[in-house]
Amino acid sequence: MLRSHHCGALSSKNIGEEVVLSGWVQKARDLGGMTFVDLRDRYGITQLAFNLESNSELCMAARKLGREFVIQIEGKVIERSSKNAKIATGDIEIEVSKLKVLNASKTPPFTIENETDGGDDLRMQYRYLDIRRNPVRENLILRHRLSTETRKYLDAQSFIEVETPYLIKSTPEGARDFVVPSRMNEGQFYALPQSPQTFKQLLMVGGIDKYYQIVKCFRDEDLRADRQPEFTQIDCEMSFIEQEDILNMFEGLTRHLLKEIKGVELQQFPRMSYDDAMRLYGSDKPDIRFEMQFSELNEVCQQNDFVVFDSAELVVGICAKGCGDWTRKQIDKLTDFVKRPQIGAKGLIYCKYNQDGTFKSSVDKFFSQEDLAKWAHKMGAQKGDLMFLLSGDTDKVRKQMNELRLEIGQQLGLRDPKVFAPLWVVDFPLLEWDEETQRYHAMHHPFTSPKPNDIAKLDTDPAAVRANAYDLVMNGSEIGGGSIRIHDKDLQKLMFKHLGFSEEQAKDQFGFLMNAFEYGAPPHGGIAFGFDRLCSLFGGQESIRDFIAFPKNNSGRDVMIDAPSIIDNSQLDELHIKLK
Repeated sequence: MLRSHHCGALSSKNIGEEVVLSGWVQKARDLGGMTFVDLRDRYGITQLAFNLESNSELCMAARKLGREFVIQIEGKVIERSSKNAKIATGDIEIEVSKLKVLNASKTPPFTIENETDGGDDLRMQYRYLDIRRNPVRENLILRHRLSTETRKYLDAQSFIEVETPYLIKSTPEGARDFVVPSRMNEGQFYALPQSPQTFKQLLMVGGIDKYYQIVKCFRDEDLRADRQPEFTQIDCEMSFIEQEDILNMFEGLTRHLLKEIKGVELQQFPRMSYDDAMRLYGSDKPDIRFEMQFSELNEVCQQNDFVVFDSAELVVGICAKGCGDWTRKQIDKLTDFVKRPQIGAKGLIYCKYNQDGTFKSSVDKFFSQEDLAKWAHKMGAQKGDLMFLLSGDTDKVRKQMNELRLEIGQQLGLRDPKVFAPLWVVDFPLLEWDEETQRYHAMHHPFTSPKPNDIAKLDTDPAAVRANAYDLVMNGSEIGGGSIRIHDKDLQKLMFKHLGFSEEQAKDQFGFLMNAFEYGAPPHGGIAFGFDRLCSLFGGQESIRDFIAFPKNNSGRDVMIDAPSIIDNSQLDELHIKLK
């Protein structure tokens, strides 16, 4: 071994011991007669002391060390005269007797510190250096702990981890596939899995009644803070269960992870229908750490000759408690916020409920004090509160108000990352209409079972059919989603029909699954947690990027290894691919 201890392991208990340490030079300080070097490894920092008077040659060698040199030292643990309470080894230092440079280093392009001077692009280009920084390393350790505790919980519940293929068949439903050309089958392609969905259902047919896998998945989508082209899921499936069994099992997993990783114990996992989530929060993943629910105001806002409201399908409002003293400048900033192209509102109406019981709104010329009092009653506003209203098409205005609600919650400090508020959203629509293709698409995927009482509506009113599906939401993020699956061949055929598949198309793409259903498929269902998103949630951050060892940038590129890249023409010839 090139070290007897880690750089975070030594304390006053070790004073007098001879030790061997190895690591990276964090920084060096030349104080004339003494040179001090901070030696860093994954576990911490230890100060090294070189005395010019007692060993001038060794001290001069220490002065030549650059940042990030890899070195090995031998020496004695001694008490540190100027102690540092900020680090675990702050009571001691090493009086160095031997120094060996294991590898020199170029000066790094950014500082390897908690607060670095490197921008995102530069840090992604030199990700191996970025990983040396405490925040990134701690994120990766958090990820490791989450995966370990996930396996502990599922193993204790008799789940079996089974690996499923990465080279599979492309299907048209869902996001775009990443495709892989086959050299041995000219003109044919594999696809990388968007999820192991059909394989885990086949495992249920095979009698593996509790399956899980912490698995890589791939989707060729536009990227954002919480999305990468390759991502990780905690993928799970169970047989001989109903929805309630799934919810209870994975509430248990979530409780276990929060207790073991964060020391947080949760009791309640409230449930809310999809329709109520959209009506009250304008989102199917509402952040319930704070109130500020929507109020629908058509009956108290319309027929007052205010065309903005009168022409709207929906007028909706929220009440910001205690914000009646907000300035016009603050309100104008919120107006600019909702008018951004990403949100798309045309304007924002406000109304202050003054402490003297009067109202002041941006539409006083259209509404009397009595009218505004009706707004306040409808929204549950009290003196000192501030009301905001938006109007327009129902779906659009709900999404706009959701963004405004989250922004106000952020400004008021109501979205504390240390608070965890779970919510099951249930009773999703089974199908959603797509204007572009003029047909229904599965809101989740084509294997989701409809609610048994709604099956008859598939032929008469498909939009009203509810799915036997559920999402687990935490702090405004969907961390897991799943459904009870169709296990009956005839019902699956009916589902394909309503999704616009011909019999030939269904057989070509999913014939293997339909055939399996003829051999005794058990009732089954499952869930998949977005593991990267779960990591960022536990880490109190919005972006998943710093919880992935080697992530892609927003253009889907790995700037460190410069991928994707052009391949050699000889490889293209082997794959029977000709570029235009």
